[in-house]
Amino acid sequence: MKIDTLAFLNCLLSNHQPFVFHPHVPIIVKPIVSAVGDQFYKITSEALLVTQQLVKVIRPLDVVCSFDFTPYVQALYQSTLFRLRAADIDQEVKERAIACMGQIISNLGDSLQSELSTCLPIFLERLRNEITRLTTVKSLTLIAASPLKIDLRPVLGEAIPILASFLRKNHRALKLSTLTCLDVLVRNYGASLTGAMMTDIVKEAMISDIMKELPPLINETDLHISQLTMNLLTSLSQIDRASMNHIQTGILPQIMELIRSPLLQGGALNSMLEFFQALVATATPRLGFKELLEMMTKPIYEPQQFSSSPSHSSLALHKQAFYSISRCFAVLTVGQISGAGQAIVEKLIYDVKKSGQDSIKLFGLLTLGEIGKKVDIDSSGELLKVIVGSFSSHNEEVKSAASYALGNVSVGNLPKYLPFVLNEIETQPKRQYLLLHSLKEIISCESVSASTISHIQPYIENIWTILFHHAECAEEGTRNVVAECLGKLTLLAPIELLPKLKENLSSPSALTRSTVVTAVKFTISDQPQAIDSLLRGSIGDFLHTIQDPDLNVRRVALVAFNSAAHNKPSLIRDLLNKILPHLYEETKVRKELIREVEMGPFKHTVDDGLDIRKAAFECMYTLLDSCLDRIDIFDFLNHVEDGLKDHYDIKMLTYLMLVRLSHLCPSAVLQRVDRLLDPLRSTCTTKVKANSVKQEFEKQEELKRSAMRAVASLLAIPDADKSPLMNEFMSQIKSNVELSALFESIQKDVASTPSETSLMDTH
Repeated sequence: MKIDTLAFLNCLLSNHQPFVFHPHVPIIVKPIVSAVGDQFYKITSEALLVTQQLVKVIRPLDVVCSFDFTPYVQALYQSTLFRLRAADIDQEVKERAIACMGQIISNLGDSLQSELSTCLPIFLERLRNEITRLTTVKSLTLIAASPLKIDLRPVLGEAIPILASFLRKNHRALKLSTLTCLDVLVRNYGASLTGAMMTDIVKEAMISDIMKELPPLINETDLHISQLTMNLLTSLSQIDRASMNHIQTGILPQIMELIRSPLLQGGALNSMLEFFQALVATATPRLGFKELLEMMTKPIYEPQQFSSSPSHSSLALHKQAFYSISRCFAVLTVGQISGAGQAIVEKLIYDVKKSGQDSIKLFGLLTLGEIGKKVDIDSSGELLKVIVGSFSSHNEEVKSAASYALGNVSVGNLPKYLPFVLNEIETQPKRQYLLLHSLKEIISCESVSASTISHIQPYIENIWTILFHHAECAEEGTRNVVAECLGKLTLLAPIELLPKLKENLSSPSALTRSTVVTAVKFTISDQPQAIDSLLRGSIGDFLHTIQDPDLNVRRVALVAFNSAAHNKPSLIRDLLNKILPHLYEETKVRKELIREVEMGPFKHTVDDGLDIRKAAFECMYTLLDSCLDRIDIFDFLNHVEDGLKDHYDIKMLTYLMLVRLSHLCPSAVLQRVDRLLDPLRSTCTTKVKANSVKQEFEKQEELKRSAMRAVASLLAIPDADKSPLMNEFMSQIKSNVELSALFESIQKDVASTPSETSLMDTH
């Protein structure tokens, strides 16, 4: 009862505003403190969790609070200290005592100044202990990040070398937590590391301890660790500029290698941008603005020394590396645009215009786009000519970069460039696809905040009209870009534009209807948006196109439905009763959509209904995640059963569904297990003709393996082994050497993964 009460109290404190509990604090503190001292370790453990939450309630640090917490500080501190000191207690209690004390010092430390000399050395002891070190690192991070500026100087001298040593341990969670902790310590206690209270020798030794552990952490194998490492380097450069004198031999070569990685993106790339800006600000000899730019671009201008590009490519580096280098190059150039940066821009324009190397052209265009997004750099008009001229390049990547550049420089001067882009879309049909991508870039960049939306607001009506001129384009790729532009534009002014989008559902053109339905998909995201309440009222009209007479419109309607079910299931939950019958209808094989095509002396069967069936089964798979409670599972299983006998792609999907269903609703699956086993057995025992091509053998092996995974999941259902058909099939597997070996390897895989559903999840 005590444990349940404490768990309930923890849940209550975690999920309500602190002020709600302030009148009741005098009543609840005493029994909680008493529970922390309880002899039964489970009660103590739960009570420490509650204490941690209670500390945040009596003194929240993120809001102004007038509640007098001081009468409770000592009682909470002393009860937790008793548990923190104890060495012969349960591991869970140890860890929770450390976490709880971290929270107490973080929130109440200014009222515990005299106790810190007792408490902080215990943290050092726990930091040296292999079992408690991770929890202690997290608690130290919490204390160091506290706005109360707790005085940690007495332990920093010993703590930092210990923390630095953790960076070489083969323990990812410890590395991540340690990097975060060191970054917070450097940012909030930088003066303690560099101030007069420490001798230069001690200061240099502490920073050197950290720096020497960093080079192996910067690589593409773990971008999260690389990101945190570069955050730490940025912080170090800001508190001790001299520390950057030593990065040229170990750290900088690793960063320059990472910038060329095709995997670099997101948070890691943003951390790199911040580091380069901080590094230039240190004015470190031989690591200035121009030297860094030269290091970044050496693989592009002198490619013979580097070889990270695919062998069949005409480019010096992987495509993604050009984007990364251009962003780093641009962020430094923008900072110097009034001085040396302008000459750099002119050189880039010249290189794009005159260079015969695709790599240099690609880099130049991407970088000009990145710079042009921040500042208007085309005073002479030469830039626009160079970008438009690059649309005629023989290299598709260069064309795409030109499109990207035009969109981005337009953001830097919208009144000058946007009318030009819109006019070109109307008058240059051969460049239309690339120009629409430029327009998409403009809309995306201008939709990030209210101020940027106001820049594009005067042009919305004109853009809308032009986009609908091309909504019937015969080329599907162009229609998809138009749809994405329409969807993103609708997000900028949903009240005016969503009804306009809906009006076009009644267009006599199937191509326009498919563009409109695809556009709606781009208005749905997993984040709350202003359009959500409007979408909830009109999504049914858009999804009604699942009944459209045109096959392609029905397919894109299913894709939009899948997007809604995956990203925002609340939009479609109440519509499932109407939609599901039509969704299930699209899972059926239609003979009228199957045709024979002659290819020389051979006849080839083409199934025009395959794509829409795949879309329907993908929707079914997604619904298992988001709307299982709204599905008649037996009706659902009927269609899964049909899918088990369908085309290769659909079989693979239905095997995934069976694995998921076996975990989510085992009793329903058990009732159908005999019917489900037949097609699985058929797949596992099918042999490919001896004269088939290699791909056929590979596909059949992949089918067998996936089918066996499904069988393993069915077998894991309680009482599945009571099915005569299951036992017969298992006997057949065991009697076949190949099948038996395959099944054993799959069972080992399943046993070694925490959750088969997460293993099989394709989302």
